[in-house]
Amino acid sequence: MAEIWHPFWQHGLKEPIFEIACTQDEFLITNTGKKIIDGISSWWVNNLGHNNPYITDAIKKQACIMQQIIFAGFTHKPAIETAEKLSRFLPSKFSRIFYSDSGSICVEVGLKMAVGYYYNKFGKNKSKIVAMEHSYHGDTFGGMSSGAKSVFNRPYEKMLFDVIHIPYPIKGREEITIKEYEKILKSNADKIGAIVLEPLVLGSGGMLFYEPFILDELYRLSKEYDVMFVLDEVMTGFGRTGTMFAFEQSNITPDIICLSKGLTGGTVPLAATLCTEEIYNAFYGQDKSKMFFHSSSYTANPISLAAASAALDLWKDKKPLNDVKRINNYYKAHVKNFSNARILGGIFAFETDGAKNDYTANIAVKLYRYFLENDVLLRPLGNTVYVMPPYCIKEESLDKIFALLENIA
Repeated sequence: MAEIWHPFWQHGLKEPIFEIACTQDEFLITNTGKKIIDGISSWWVNNLGHNNPYITDAIKKQACIMQQIIFAGFTHKPAIETAEKLSRFLPSKFSRIFYSDSGSICVEVGLKMAVGYYYNKFGKNKSKIVAMEHSYHGDTFGGMSSGAKSVFNRPYEKMLFDVIHIPYPIKGREEITIKEYEKILKSNADKIGAIVLEPLVLGSGGMLFYEPFILDELYRLSKEYDVMFVLDEVMTGFGRTGTMFAFEQSNITPDIICLSKGLTGGTVPLAATLCTEEIYNAFYGQDKSKMFFHSSSYTANPISLAAASAALDLWKDKKPLNDVKRINNYYKAHVKNFSNARILGGIFAFETDGAKNDYTANIAVKLYRYFLENDVLLRPLGNTVYVMPPYCIKEESLDKIFALLENIA
């Protein structure tokens, strides 16, 4: 029998792999009955709690009606409902929605939309992309190219397309980032199709936060030099930063927004890229060669969209944000016990040794083992430890997590 090769997992370290029998709320329950607190929402996806009964019921009902159909030339009720419901939470500027399967893919879709817009409408080859230092946009080749050059993609560096990276905006020195972007635009604007950013938080780069006004300034320059502004809200969307979407804390609305992870409440894979009518119209017409050439076999899977439609019902009146605020208040009450902690919405992060983040730091393996031995799932990003739990997490579970964190701070 073929043995399973697990993602982001060094099998040579001989760490135990647990078989999960079932899940509930913030818990992963093993086949031996061990209850593990999921302190990272299972890679940031499960925002509304594991095995949410409302979403589960929607999945069951849809599975009895229709599991999968081709989406080219066909549609279905869950796709229509999800588009309608998602639109209620976003500015009317986003008039078109394109479904895909994952965060990496929805970012690539956004970049292809931006570059294709200039090519189709003006015949311009504006194929250069700008991204931020330390950023992460997925593990497909477009995502790796846009993300920071790092241990994640070092073996494939010569296979990646060239992306221009601007410095991460260090607090108090943000002007360096803004001026560098302006300098790049002045000499390359005719070649640049888009800037893609993780708004407010660089996740895999070490939970690095930056101020909302940076988005305002980078957007202003993008519009001045006719560059598409793409926001990767795969992780930050659906409440993680304290607002429904991170860009709401700024004064701008991007041209393209990429969503995944929490879109279905973290139950099944789905992603969406939303754009303006102007971008859509660049691909619209009688010429089939100008249509948007992108899809996958499972684009707009009905079961995934039924889950998304149900999850969006639970966001009515943005009620889950009350839980995010409750979690944030808990963090604030405990932050005094940490020398270098930072908080944003439902995210709590700090470096164990006070040094800058190093993803390959050996301390990560030891900490991961320590947390699991105490029935808590936390996966440090090197020496950066972070907490990002499902919004339904109970205070007693937070107490357990923070008792462990205070032991290592």
